[in-house]
Amino acid sequence: MADNFKTRLRNETVIGPIVMLPCADVADLLSRAGFDYLWIDLEHSPMSVTDAQLLLQAAGGRCPCVIRVPEVSEAWIKKALDTGCDGIVIPQIRSAAEARAAVAWCLYPPLGRRGAAATRAHAFGMDFAGYVARANEDLAVILQVEHIDAVNEIEAILQTPGVAALFVGPFDLSGSMGLLGQIGHGDVQAAVDRVIAAGRAHGMPLGLYVVDGPSAADARARGFNMIALGTDSSYLVAAARAALAAARGA
Repeated sequence: MADNFKTRLRNETVIGPIVMLPCADVADLLSRAGFDYLWIDLEHSPMSVTDAQLLLQAAGGRCPCVIRVPEVSEAWIKKALDTGCDGIVIPQIRSAAEARAAVAWCLYPPLGRRGAAATRAHAFGMDFAGYVARANEDLAVILQVEHIDAVNEIEAILQTPGVAALFVGPFDLSGSMGLLGQIGHGDVQAAVDRVIAAGRAHGMPLGLYVVDGPSAADARARGFNMIALGTDSSYLVAAARAALAAARGA
């Protein structure tokens, strides 16, 4: 039996695109392109949970799918998990207390307080017992470190049971430091390095968003093994521009 996404996070580098267009054909195509996972984004896209579930279904089990919810919210987490996703990305975690609450909302009792109902996650009740028996172990709970408050509390956040990976968000991190967009600034990079060092010390998988292959190689060299590589819209624009430039002889 193939390892689940959570196990792969611990043992290898996984690379996947961020999917922001609410189009099932996009998820279908990208799931066939050889990526290790798809990141379905509800935070910075017009998608609904219904859209996310349709994208997940379109991926057809060809690669794992994680969903990023818009906020640290029990209701959003519950709705995302009920789609049957392999992992969940929770943005803007700023403290160990928020980390503990987020994990609790992801896990069934007695480890957490996730609610139960007849949903797609367990075939609308047809596999309820089987799903519940493995869900806590299989689900990849990924917390985003994208505020200086989280960096300052990184050791406590890392000690939260049930976290599968931490994902650094350098743009929001730079904003929280009064340096919005200046992700190469020495202070911002020092904060990122602090997260990397703490993650390594705890054996925690770490993730980062990058825009291209060379940036991905740099991220891997720094210790990141969950790579979010570009977005669906960026691929569409880049390919269109390249084709147009070639057609015009540029």
